[in-house]
Amino acid sequence: MAARMSNAIAAVILAAGKGTRMKSDLHKVLHPIAGRPMLLHLMASVDELNPAKKVVVVGDKADQIEAALNGSAALAVQEPQLGTGHAVQQAEAALAGFDGDVLILYGDVPFVPPATMRAMIDRLNAPDTPAVVVLAFEPADPLQYGRVITDGDRVVKMVEHKDATEAERAVRLCNSGLMAAKARDLFALLARVTDDNAAKEYYLVDIVNIANADGRHCAVARADPADVAGINSRAELAAAEAQWQRFKRDEAMAEGASLRAPETVWFSWDTELGRDVTIEPNVVFGPGVTIADNVIVKAYSHIEGATIAAGCEVGPFARLRPGTVLGEKAKIGNFVETKKAELGKGAKANHLTYLGDVTVGANANIGAGTITCNYDGYFKYRTEIGENAFIGSNSALVAPVKIGRDAIVGAGSAVTRDVADGELRLVRGEQLVKPGWADRFHDAMRKKKAEK
Repeated sequence: MAARMSNAIAAVILAAGKGTRMKSDLHKVLHPIAGRPMLLHLMASVDELNPAKKVVVVGDKADQIEAALNGSAALAVQEPQLGTGHAVQQAEAALAGFDGDVLILYGDVPFVPPATMRAMIDRLNAPDTPAVVVLAFEPADPLQYGRVITDGDRVVKMVEHKDATEAERAVRLCNSGLMAAKARDLFALLARVTDDNAAKEYYLVDIVNIANADGRHCAVARADPADVAGINSRAELAAAEAQWQRFKRDEAMAEGASLRAPETVWFSWDTELGRDVTIEPNVVFGPGVTIADNVIVKAYSHIEGATIAAGCEVGPFARLRPGTVLGEKAKIGNFVETKKAELGKGAKANHLTYLGDVTVGANANIGAGTITCNYDGYFKYRTEIGENAFIGSNSALVAPVKIGRDAIVGAGSAVTRDVADGELRLVRGEQLVKPGWADRFHDAMRKKKAEK
């Protein structure tokens, strides 16, 4: 702890690769997991260490990354891309004058826990003062990973898979690519790295071998394979999404929510659930959802950008869009869509309704088929519905319009003018009644059919 508090930390995040296996116009590290770009998942974990500096090394589609970061980190450009060691070198100018600890991370390895990053920094500042700390892991299948050859906790050698001997490939401890080093050591070692290898690239791992050759030692820290999983393809992106969702579902249930069919519920990175919330099957949460205690979300509902107070009921087959705010014990039923809609305590829209750009007072009842007509092709307008108002089925409320407290709008009405408190508004054509007409019609048609 003393080491962490006395040494400034910088993070260098590598994100210059082209990500060709993604086959996408979007930069690889900006592909979302749980609705959040994978790079921003990593940056959020980095921020828990309160770093003094953050540098993202970019190359292909740098403008996309710059826009996503929105000034939250410095950028360094790697052009051309000549390997991981060359990439880290590009951050040297941004870290000029910095003499603390440097974490080297990867934008496509988004789920490294802050605790693992802290463990790397702590090991770097241990009394034996290693030159470099390497984060390693033991996967079920070592595949094409570079190998970490160790003697106890010390790194004897690091070698890329393509350059490794058969004996070295038999080692199961693999290089995650993540490292920690003092800034003064890091860039001095990088300056001595060469491209004398099969790929003709400047490997970051070579700083370990150079430090060892100098008579210094390097140390290894270990991580769970799931925490250092890299994402290079759409299949790996899907696997990362599934991994994240499993964790979130388990967390939600551990915190007091009931998921009737957990594997069918999909959360966003920022979904917040209260206690005794029940989520039925096939519910999807987009970003920006906060749900208080004792809420029921019924099956096949989609909720995004909504705040739901205690005791509410949503669904089934409901769609809550951004700007939806439900007061206590409000109810949104089947096939109801809301957008920028604020419903007061106990307000109800039970079925087949669109509520957009609307304020609904407490205990108001919105009948089936009601539509707030909020858009004229150019601008959006609001509808205001007062407390205890009753809107009959199949009504069209043409905004801007106000429906008063305790007002009643008769079924089938198209309301274009304000309705006063306690008023009844009927907007219907006069009913035409012709006694006996239907009987005469049926008799004539049956006779005509019989003649044919």
